Amino acid sequence: MSQPQPSPIALQPGDSSREFSAQERSLLLRLAHDSILSRLEGRELPLDPPSGHLAQPRGVFTTLHLQGRLRGCVGYVLPADSLYRAVAETARAAAFEDTRFLPVTLDEAKALEIELSILSPPRPIAAENIEIGRHGLLITMEGRRGLLLPQVPAEHNWDRATFLEQTCRKAGLPANAWHNGAKIEAFHAEIFGDTPGSGGTSESHS
Repeated sequence: MSQPQPSPIALQPGDSSREFSAQERSLLLRLAHDSILSRLEGRELPLDPPSGHLAQPRGVFTTLHLQGRLRGCVGYVLPADSLYRAVAETARAAAFEDTRFLPVTLDEAKALEIELSILSPPRPIAAENIEIGRHGLLITMEGRRGLLLPQVPAEHNWDRATFLEQTCRKAGLPANAWHNGAKIEAFHAEIFGDTPGSGGTSESHS
């Protein structure tokens, strides 16, 4: 399990990369809640993906909020298992293994609001096509790999070149490796979560 990290930013409304239906979103959010409750209640939870789509390996972050405050966040940046199983695992990890917080209690679990951030598989991209605030970057060269999430350059007011340079440095590469043969890949995040008081889902655009 990766170390706790903040959620990536969401896609903009109408983005053609949005791929999860309202039914799939509701199912995944129910799974995240149930994975936490099942651990507290000492019961087994079947984790066989219900569809081929949800069986695909994907990176995902699960973020927990309680009464409007962060209560845990853990995720896989790169695909480590089926999306369905990864949601269950990261939800439990966010509830019980995020070292910034005490483990979630049963009473808290029933009041949690959950947000899922599903990452697209990294794809090769030309440097000039990188969009600040939309793309995360993965840069690989000579066995070294560096990754920065989509919100990082926006938070630091980086331009495209600085984003590339900082991702190279994250990999332990020279800052100019991105135009000296390093492989550049990009990914985006689709974020959705519980709607307070409704039990439904909504897309986050923060």
